[in-house]
Amino acid sequence: MTRSAPVIVGAGPAGVRAAQTLVAHGLRPVLIDEAARAGGQIYRQPPQGFARSKKVLYGFEAGRADGVHQAFDAVRKSLDYRPQTLVWNAQPGLLDLMDNTTQAASSLAWDELIVATGATDRVLPFPGWTTPGVYTLGGAQVALKFQGCAIGRSVVLAGNGPLLYLVAYQYAKAGATVAAVLDSSSLADRTAALPAMLGQPALLAKGIYYLAWLKLHGIPVHTHAQVLRVEGESHVQALAWRHANLAQPGGEPGAEHVIACDAVGFGYALRSETQLADLLGCRFQFDEMQRAHLPVRDRATRSSVPGVYLAGDGAGIMGADAAELAGERAALALLQDRGVAIDGARAAQIEQQLERIAAFRLGLERAFPFPQRWAAEAPDDLVVCRCENIRAGELRAAVRDCGAREMNRLKALTRVGMGRCQGRMCGAAATEILAQAAGLPVQEVGRLRGQAPIKPIPIGLHLSPAVAVKATASDTALQEDAS
Repeated sequence: MTRSAPVIVGAGPAGVRAAQTLVAHGLRPVLIDEAARAGGQIYRQPPQGFARSKKVLYGFEAGRADGVHQAFDAVRKSLDYRPQTLVWNAQPGLLDLMDNTTQAASSLAWDELIVATGATDRVLPFPGWTTPGVYTLGGAQVALKFQGCAIGRSVVLAGNGPLLYLVAYQYAKAGATVAAVLDSSSLADRTAALPAMLGQPALLAKGIYYLAWLKLHGIPVHTHAQVLRVEGESHVQALAWRHANLAQPGGEPGAEHVIACDAVGFGYALRSETQLADLLGCRFQFDEMQRAHLPVRDRATRSSVPGVYLAGDGAGIMGADAAELAGERAALALLQDRGVAIDGARAAQIEQQLERIAAFRLGLERAFPFPQRWAAEAPDDLVVCRCENIRAGELRAAVRDCGAREMNRLKALTRVGMGRCQGRMCGAAATEILAQAAGLPVQEVGRLRGQAPIKPIPIGLHLSPAVAVKATASDTALQEDAS
């Protein structure tokens, strides 16, 4: 039986290295990407003809970014490359696509699929987070790398995780004004995490460098920082915060501080984009370290579904360096499953490198712990789901009055996660509030089931008759999105 070309979804570090490996073994894979140019979120490229150098745009990551970009350029002519294309639905043997430029719909059959969908910010809302001028850290990074601009004239960056310091460094290095960095973790957290991170000295040194550079250039960096609210009606005018040990029960809050600014970037580490894996029927299990249900994969990136391989941050947050390795390993697994001879020593080496990075990631989770008290301290009038304007108090009422104990039941009762983002922005926060209100461990309240379309598509999207039949199961989601 003749097999169709392997399909890769996502042209970030994982997708590019997967494509490079398949091409090196004589295959011509299909590479699908939402962006106009390869690189993913971390190495996003600006439009053609953009004047700023990679050193200015990516800072310390310029070399890695250039390596991924050059790897893609080298194999571009050997790919069926489909940029600006959204995979909005997936099912066994078939993907539903939309051209982002023409908004034309199509379908693509697959026998082997490498899912490299990456990650997005984990959003924990605070009062005023829907005010114009508030962005996620990832959104702030997109503005800088794709458009060459800052999100404001005076920017406060808040949250925790390595991305917080990377974005702060990239902004300041590019000449933007960073009014402050507010980190919810503590120096004690990072000190306790050092032993686990010593196995990757280069990555550890990079993080230390970012922090030292920021302080050396006079940028205020505050730890134990709890964001209280945005001040300003039509736009951001200031951000209020206080010192509070959010990681430890009983931490005493300090005095309130107000920082004048006109933009805020925030995020609490990253969360994997798992919707396609869910729609494809991959088995999930709860990951204690990442506080999320993630698709299961073996050491070679094989999922529980034959022919589906999961590479990069879309199956668990490991970082860009690990994504490159995982993309190559996924391609090698695919080739091996085809009966193609591969370099077994190289495959084993990649697995060992990934294990070392995983140990380092354990240290990072210890260095930047989840703010455990966030859900308990979220006020009832806090907007959790901005698409449907659902507030924390409504979620708690569903637990108290209707006995909600599971995320999809909470969704049915309140419409949380039914809007344009399909829970991509509000899901993590809603899960935390449900678990806290119900007095349950977060792993016991489950996860929102993946629904197509996984990202917004036009209600008037022109579907061919064949695609229209396959899309029937998505009609409810489409109608809800339109409401």
